[in-house]
Amino acid sequence: MSDKSFHWAGRVDSEDGAKGARWHQRVTQLPTASSLALCGFCCDLGVQANKGRVGAKEGPNAIRKAMGNLASHTDYPLFDSGDIIADDNLDLAQEQYGEKITALLKAHPFVFGLGGGHEIAWGSYQGLAKAAPDKTIGIINIDAHFDLRKPSPDTSSGTPFRQIAEHCNETNQTFHYACIGVSEASNTVALFDYARENNVKYLLDYQCNFEDVIALLTPILSSIDELYLTICLDAFPAYMAPGVSAPSALGIEPNLIIKLIHWLAESQHSHSFHWRLADVAEMNPRFDINDCTAKLAARLIFEIANAKSRHT
Repeated sequence: MSDKSFHWAGRVDSEDGAKGARWHQRVTQLPTASSLALCGFCCDLGVQANKGRVGAKEGPNAIRKAMGNLASHTDYPLFDSGDIIADDNLDLAQEQYGEKITALLKAHPFVFGLGGGHEIAWGSYQGLAKAAPDKTIGIINIDAHFDLRKPSPDTSSGTPFRQIAEHCNETNQTFHYACIGVSEASNTVALFDYARENNVKYLLDYQCNFEDVIALLTPILSSIDELYLTICLDAFPAYMAPGVSAPSALGIEPNLIIKLIHWLAESQHSHSFHWRLADVAEMNPRFDINDCTAKLAARLIFEIANAKSRHT
């Protein structure tokens, strides 16, 4: 099921004219070739199947609300395509979301996905794969978890990158996957074994610094045609991102990821890849405090939009 009922609102600084614009004033009801696109994935069926704390179904609108008051530093209009709502069938919702992502990627220079549980990633990947057939896709996941679990028996928020790995194996494609911010305390030996067996590149949370992140990712970027960036909010410390299913005791600093975002945008030409898709996952308003997790999610989207506008 789809929905487009969210009402964008925010502060209006009319005394500053066009230079006082905020994101809620950039939202357009009609898509244009130059507009950035948003699509929400209102789903926590995967979180529930993964034995997590539900509430991420309400995440997309919490992020939109936090985005509304952000100052606009780009001329891009923002097309909100609404939400895919998952009530009881995760596979169907992921398929519908993927189809919508495909259509948006064909019509817009950049697409943002708003989660929702991290089961959004399987839908996002399917959407990009259909929009860019015969292209090599690389995935960068900012996450405390590999999300490489074996379905038991159902898929969940913990299985999307294993699903992608299996899809790559079935279609004779290389699985290009890097995970930044992995918590050794939150991933079993079995998951680390699977990651190594499938050539997953990763950095543990306490190992993360900008130089090592760049060194890890550079070979991947040189081998791909299309980049998909996915940010799980549980990668950040619990005091910054309490509104998630599984808050992190340690986590990584948002400043590191903001620097990474701008480096990725700068690197598109030198490494000859396209970056057109990103999503933010695991936003759970039921456990947020003073909207700080939603504001962090909005700031990350803000940084991606700014980085893309400066390095098109």
